[in-house]
Amino acid sequence: MPYREDKQHAFQAAQQGVFEAQGLYHDIVKDSANYGHQLKHLKKEVNEAYAQIENALEVASEHQREQLKKFQQDLQSIVEEVNSTY
Repeated sequence: MPYREDKQHAFQAAQQGVFEAQGLYHDIVKDSANYGHQLKHLKKEVNEAYAQIENALEVASEHQREQLKKFQQDLQSIVEEVNSTY
């Protein structure tokens, strides 16, 4: 895979990981019987998204790097909200 395509693929994987984590976060039902399972799944997705972001940062363009840093901040906000609310 050419370098440019590899950069784009890494960025898209990180972006998708963040979107999936955000979707899970918004779907969590605190009072649900499945809450523990939902929280465990969210933690797994957040960790995977962080790993995908780290991989993408290794080959990212400057513009992608800025967006990846924003993704990290978004994930950190989810972690902080879960830790303080749930």
